[in-house]
Amino acid sequence: MEFLMELWANLVALFGGQVWLLLVISILLVTAIIDVVQRRVLKTTHLYLERKERVWLDSFVDATRAPVSFFIWVTGTILALTTLILHLEVYVEVVDYINAFKNTILTLSVGWFVIRLVQRLETHLKAFASEDDRLDEVTVEALAKIIKLFAFILTGLFFLNAFGVSLTGLLAFGGVGGIAIGFAAKDLLGNVFGGLMLYLDKPFKVGEWIRSPDRQIEGTVEHIGWRMTTVRTFDKRPLYIPNGIFANIAIENPSRMTNRRIKETMGVRYADVHKIREIIKAVKSMLQNHPEIDTRQTLIVNFNQFNASSLDFFIYTFTKTTNWIRFHEVKEDVLLKVSDIVEAHGAEMAFPTRTLHIESMSNDTEVLVDTEKKG
Repeated sequence: MEFLMELWANLVALFGGQVWLLLVISILLVTAIIDVVQRRVLKTTHLYLERKERVWLDSFVDATRAPVSFFIWVTGTILALTTLILHLEVYVEVVDYINAFKNTILTLSVGWFVIRLVQRLETHLKAFASEDDRLDEVTVEALAKIIKLFAFILTGLFFLNAFGVSLTGLLAFGGVGGIAIGFAAKDLLGNVFGGLMLYLDKPFKVGEWIRSPDRQIEGTVEHIGWRMTTVRTFDKRPLYIPNGIFANIAIENPSRMTNRRIKETMGVRYADVHKIREIIKAVKSMLQNHPEIDTRQTLIVNFNQFNASSLDFFIYTFTKTTNWIRFHEVKEDVLLKVSDIVEAHGAEMAFPTRTLHIESMSNDTEVLVDTEKKG
């Protein structure tokens, strides 16, 4: 204790009796030392948790680093500034505002901490959602945005309250002003609420293919924002859609289909009418044994109609795959197998033909009669 008293006396003498200057420098020096120590401790803890892959606990530690440093430096700076103003007796009226701001330092630090924490948790939860179907990235992003918005609003309200702004009056003004703003910006608010409904109802998520029969909308969802959704069309152009539109149109989500459908009508010649029954049986058997056809779904192969130039039968079945490219490979294989079956039964696929019949008349005049051949 005597050593500290002697050290303080020597420092006062060194500064020529200017205790206020010594106090200001001491406050800033102690502030810097505390900040360096906390930075070192938190960084070491962060690296340790990161190495141990304790991502959830590390999110709290990493989110704390900047807000704590901000709290320490602002507190120290305000204390040093107040000491300087009171000694010099200049701008003394500013002290009240400085003290009011000092009361909000903790609130600002906590608000900043919450926002940083939510950002880090959002990143980890999205990575978790990509591996677990029980959680989806759209819900995570929506919750993160809502929490950050509430943190920002509450921090702003406490900040204004510290400067003497009445929260009751502010909320009352906000109610009246909100009505006026609502009428003036109804489209903007409609888009915001539309975005909220997309997050809650989840008719689609990022990466899915959507299309609308009501509008010229088709492509892959790239981003779902509060005001608009970005869809990348198949010709690689970005399509920006206000979220309010989705409340008034029908949306198809082919990405969530369970199967893809093969629906084709095929025809054989009229000359092969006696073979059509066996051909249909063989085609149906082929589909029932095809490894890429989902036999749990509807499977129909039936003679359909006597067409102008063919005997038509149709195929109605579903593939196991929903992948667009793989579907067409399966469909190609099915159609080629049908062609092989028709050929194996000694029949041919039908196509329009014309036949000339020459008839002899009683007056020995030959007449050409053009008729269409059935098959």
